[in-house]
Amino acid sequence: MLFLSNFPLKQWLKQLIIVALGVIATGIFLVLTIPLWSSHPAQAQKPFTGTPAAKPAYFDRLMAEIDQDGDRLIATFKDIHQNPELQFNETRTAAIVAKELKALGYEVKTGIGKTGVVGILRNGEGPKVMYRADMDALPVEETTGLPYASTKRATLPNGVETPVMHACGHDSHTTWMLGLAKAMVALKSDWKGTLILVGQPAEEGVAGARAMVEDGLYTRHGVPVPDYLLGMHSAPGPTGFIASAPGPRMAGSDPIDIVFKGVGGHGSSPHLAKDPILMAANAIIQYQAIVARAIDPQEAAVITVGSFQAGEANNVIPEEALLKLSLRSFKPEVRETMLKGIASVNKSIARTYGMPEDKLPTLTSKGGSPPLVNDPELIDRINPKLASLVGANRLIADFPGTTGSEDIHQLKGDHKNIQFAFVFVGVADPALFARARAEGKTVPFSNHNPNFQVDLNAIPFGTKVASVMTMDLLQN
Repeated sequence: MLFLSNFPLKQWLKQLIIVALGVIATGIFLVLTIPLWSSHPAQAQKPFTGTPAAKPAYFDRLMAEIDQDGDRLIATFKDIHQNPELQFNETRTAAIVAKELKALGYEVKTGIGKTGVVGILRNGEGPKVMYRADMDALPVEETTGLPYASTKRATLPNGVETPVMHACGHDSHTTWMLGLAKAMVALKSDWKGTLILVGQPAEEGVAGARAMVEDGLYTRHGVPVPDYLLGMHSAPGPTGFIASAPGPRMAGSDPIDIVFKGVGGHGSSPHLAKDPILMAANAIIQYQAIVARAIDPQEAAVITVGSFQAGEANNVIPEEALLKLSLRSFKPEVRETMLKGIASVNKSIARTYGMPEDKLPTLTSKGGSPPLVNDPELIDRINPKLASLVGANRLIADFPGTTGSEDIHQLKGDHKNIQFAFVFVGVADPALFARARAEGKTVPFSNHNPNFQVDLNAIPFGTKVASVMTMDLLQN
């Protein structure tokens, strides 16, 4: 009641209406934000309408090489899946990548950006192509029931123990790259140039790519600056489908931490304290009013509070409350509106509760990444080749951008002329996908879900997708 006593009734009612509208707007936004390969009208998708490219002379040999390597790749995938590692702790996975690449004759550099690995294969004069795979897992407990499910646990930086799993397909990404590495050696007589393979840490925190560049990827470590940068990501569409389109594909991401400061006290005497939990709780609701009322409804914007940490005891009002936020946007002006709005909400609430200027909430940025934008020229070049692999009706060439985020494009560093393409690969068992749709579900599982699972047939398939793109770019 202390909070309400500071406000006239009319002002309080106005605030209540804003909060309600914010909640409604958030609900609508979540309904519309659904994964690829859905049938929702807001996510209109169109297949490739061009002419599939003629298959090059090496095509059948490339496919046969990957098929013959399928059992090894699946075994590698299962091993990585059973041994997930959190961001900047991917030591075992990085060691696997380094060992495999060295055995194939790649020049290998390790410890870039702490746990990053780079393999370089020089094969005469020609283009330079960089292909990236992210290696980190998530603090999620696996519920798939698969015989090779993860049972690993790890300790977070705050000392809390957590289960860990590959709930976003990075285990498949790493395996695809290792399959690509072997195929490119086997077909070395069919291409010219330099292939650069990157095992990147910490994609989930959108920090790993920047860490590698800042650690001297192109300077101290001497990695060649590529002409092209390629990457792929697993998606809960059926195995055999690919999504590849130009322009903005993924939103920019801003992970930020906010600390509300208060005055601790006994839970029985809240009037003698200033409760940071109540301040933070009110802020969480008001953040959604920023999206609902300060941003054009036609623009994509997300403010998610992923963690609320405060206090230890039932009867103690703590001194501080921590909120961990994730912001998503496609345009700089939308991002700026969210950041300014959050700062304004924080300060206004703290001042309302009587906190002095030196005890106002703090906001700490934890990196982030700008929107991911595919180069139209490069997509136009690779899509006919992908269509020749899967058929035009299995290549989704027009679809809305997703508010998920990535940091692969930050591997460019200051080299803005590197052409970039990032494609999505279906990894859901087609029968599982069909059953989910029959049950009225959009997809059988989503990324970051405890039930996320990669169809084993998607392992050689993804390797073929990566190899087709890479081989084409390394043709003189």
